[in-house]
Amino acid sequence: MTANKSILAGLIGAGIQASRTPAMHEHEGDAQGMRYLYRLIDLDQLKLDSAALPDLLSAAERTGFTGLNITFPCKQAIIPLLDELSDEARGIGAVNTVVLKDGKRIGHNTDCLGFSEGFRRGLKDVERTHVVQMGAGGAGAAVAHALLSEGVQQLTIFDVENERAQALAANLNQHFGFARAQPGSDLPAAMAVANGLVNTTPMGMAKLPGMPVPRALLRKALWVAEIVYFPLETELLREARAIGCRTLDGGNMAVFQAVKAFELFSGAAADAQRMLDHFHSMNA
Repeated sequence: MTANKSILAGLIGAGIQASRTPAMHEHEGDAQGMRYLYRLIDLDQLKLDSAALPDLLSAAERTGFTGLNITFPCKQAIIPLLDELSDEARGIGAVNTVVLKDGKRIGHNTDCLGFSEGFRRGLKDVERTHVVQMGAGGAGAAVAHALLSEGVQQLTIFDVENERAQALAANLNQHFGFARAQPGSDLPAAMAVANGLVNTTPMGMAKLPGMPVPRALLRKALWVAEIVYFPLETELLREARAIGCRTLDGGNMAVFQAVKAFELFSGAAADAQRMLDHFHSMNA
């Protein structure tokens, strides 16, 4: 037990009212005897955008926040405002956790670890010769690093902004070797030869319903992974399961990135199984 430790944390992002993150952190803090408060800083509700980040960070420092989680659309915009980056955050080029300590803002990325842990648990024996990834934003960068670290040989990345897919592929090839990643140009052709599909876009969230790829491109031999977790069964996962695909929902990534963020904020080890059980009880 960590008696009397006091933590004030928050999440900055757009449209985050349904987030399970505050409850996960506070429940684990309570279990460890901490005074743990976790607040939502919702850009949509505040009628702000990522241009407000400098003011929000300053306000968090003034009011004694221990740290902040960062989500869509701020994971890359936050970087110029930080004093230091962990090696992982620097390599990925995206931050989802900021520790505020001794007057410094230190950026970390726990998304990569979170996705890897979920992938190992849910899809550990799948074929990974060629994978299609939808999305090249902050979460997409972390997931792409995780996929190549987990042995995906060829990753084809599609994004509504093709320059973003090109930049991510170039970053990945610097880290993992020539031509491991490429920006996609022909989705039907890439899907026809893929073993797996990963969605890292917000498409499928309760506030952004729909599918990131046409239903007709799904086939039984594909495995399909999702990072959206509200709802836990997105339209993509529902359609994929209906034709017999192996699937991985966004729950594990949500939990395991929170486990690491909790440890960064509190300095205490989290009970990952307890956090996972709590997450599933909220989604039951």
